[in-house]
Amino acid sequence: MLNIVLFEPEIPGNTGNIMRTCVATNTKLHLIKPLGFSLEDKYIKRSGVNYIGYCDYQVYENFDDFMDKNKDGVYYFYTRYGHKPHSDFNYTDEYNDNRNIYLIFGKESTGIPPKILKPHLDHCARIPMTDNVRALNLSNCVAIVVYEALRQRNYESLLRNEPDKDNRGHKGDHFIEDSK
Repeated sequence: MLNIVLFEPEIPGNTGNIMRTCVATNTKLHLIKPLGFSLEDKYIKRSGVNYIGYCDYQVYENFDDFMDKNKDGVYYFYTRYGHKPHSDFNYTDEYNDNRNIYLIFGKESTGIPPKILKPHLDHCARIPMTDNVRALNLSNCVAIVVYEALRQRNYESLLRNEPDKDNRGHKGDHFIEDSK
């Protein structure tokens, strides 16, 4: 199972967007305190729209609490200091011995502390970019990485076509062909 981990997220809008991405991709979200906002915050609800109620998430007191409760996994860390592109890693179950995969992202202002990264240097990744920016937006980084992992897994359990028209806003697989 793919999991997204946010280490001490600070911006509610980013976390709301990531919650929406988690719902869209069937990934569980792990939030490591301290959080820079309340999960009841109106900004979380605005960015997550009406999907937050469908988000499977868990909150941890600190990084040690997260590690103690998730010992069964393979951990990948995303940092601007990583030496391999995120797409160089193999996120398939076969490669990871069918263990849970945790995609770990740092807080917006300072990332993941070096003391956490140092023991995991072989699993630190960087999203390639120019030297004109220091880092991308956190919710964009999560989307880039989770969709690369899902691409490698052949988009397991995700729909490849628009569902039939329903009251959740879906318009059906033939919406374009049927439009006037």
